[in-house]
Amino acid sequence: MSGHGDAPAMARDELTTLAWRPAPPRAKLVAAAVAAIGLIVFLATALVDPDRAWRAFHMNWLFFTVISSAGVAFVAVQRITTARWSRALVRLIEGYVAFLPIAFIGLILIFTFGRVHIFPWATVRPLIPEKRLYLDPAFLIPRDLIAFGIFVVLSLWLIYTSVRLDVGILPEGGAAWARRLRERMRAGFGEERRELHSTHSLQGKLAVFVVLTFGYCWSLLAFDLSMTLDGHFQSTLYGWWSFMTGWVGALMLLALVVVWWRWQLGAESLLEDKHFHDLGMLCFAFTAFWGYLTFGQYLVNWFGNLGAETHWQRLHLVKPWLPFTMAMVFLLFVLPFFGLVSRAAKSLLPTFIAFAFASLVGLWMLRYIEVYPPIHGIVEKAPFGIWEIAITLGFLGIWGACYAAFMNAFPRMRVTLMTSEFRDEVQIPVNPKTMEPLPAHE
Repeated sequence: MSGHGDAPAMARDELTTLAWRPAPPRAKLVAAAVAAIGLIVFLATALVDPDRAWRAFHMNWLFFTVISSAGVAFVAVQRITTARWSRALVRLIEGYVAFLPIAFIGLILIFTFGRVHIFPWATVRPLIPEKRLYLDPAFLIPRDLIAFGIFVVLSLWLIYTSVRLDVGILPEGGAAWARRLRERMRAGFGEERRELHSTHSLQGKLAVFVVLTFGYCWSLLAFDLSMTLDGHFQSTLYGWWSFMTGWVGALMLLALVVVWWRWQLGAESLLEDKHFHDLGMLCFAFTAFWGYLTFGQYLVNWFGNLGAETHWQRLHLVKPWLPFTMAMVFLLFVLPFFGLVSRAAKSLLPTFIAFAFASLVGLWMLRYIEVYPPIHGIVEKAPFGIWEIAITLGFLGIWGACYAAFMNAFPRMRVTLMTSEFRDEVQIPVNPKTMEPLPAHE
């Protein structure tokens, strides 16, 4: 198959069949069951040991929420660059947005019920006046909720416009729970060419704000929800190191998701080997970038040799945290970096799956040592066991259920941008009202 750009030219009716093909019910049942078990374990642990329950909740909130946020930011970057290579798979990462409203509720729960079990500033006022002001709950909590709330709204808006462009041209289909939402998307949907350009123009503005808000919001959240767990450590690099970690996780998870949907839909002719090679190159590049940021932060602290900075690294390199730190470095950097150097490893699905899964496990361990060592300090035994694993599985089930609900409710492919005869006109911006090309300076 060949076509405009890198998207294969598949007939619209054939692609529509793939886009609406039902997902296996057992996947939703497994996700719901795992979510229920995790919720029960969390509630039971909260009654017996609330500190441990809420710290596990917080760690997993950071892990799943920053990956979901980075997934939407990746979608925005595809629009900003008017990328064509990703048209066949970008809807599969747009589904990450479904978790963000749940994550917003989770953040409210952390601030209302969990903060005294997680954050030192919730129970002890800092001695330094500037920190006392910055960490005042009356200042910290509203700014985090507002920043994250704005990002969630922009993310939902961006993905809504993307989904609407396909729902508007396709026959009714998808999960019953979203029928009214699909009807709303179709209401007022006009001529395909005009809708394509007007949507593309709107997305160009939204995408810029999503990317900027992602960087600002997650820098702020990294400082407030993670770095402040240690009352003495501070680093200006910490914010973008944290959200770029989520970016790596979003790409690695996308690789696993694309493999699953390719198998589930029988879409080998649509999700081709070149897509996995391109994904593998991105995963490799940002793994290298993550390693650069991590070593850069370590090197600056080592050269500065200030106790307020070096104690944070030292804490992660002594027992009982050292094994977790070493495992994290191996799984999140060493294994995928050297593994994905090879072209064959990126194109051969079993190896790519193994490296992507290892990276995600390493990222989870990173969130663990990001939360637990600053809170517990040097202890005889790390608080790691069935409770942490069960609560993690609960979050995984909730994330999977949200993702499945989205993917079953809306077309799984960007049908319009892959089949419309006008699809490559969007490479040249036009005035959506007059349909005339815009001057270069606009």
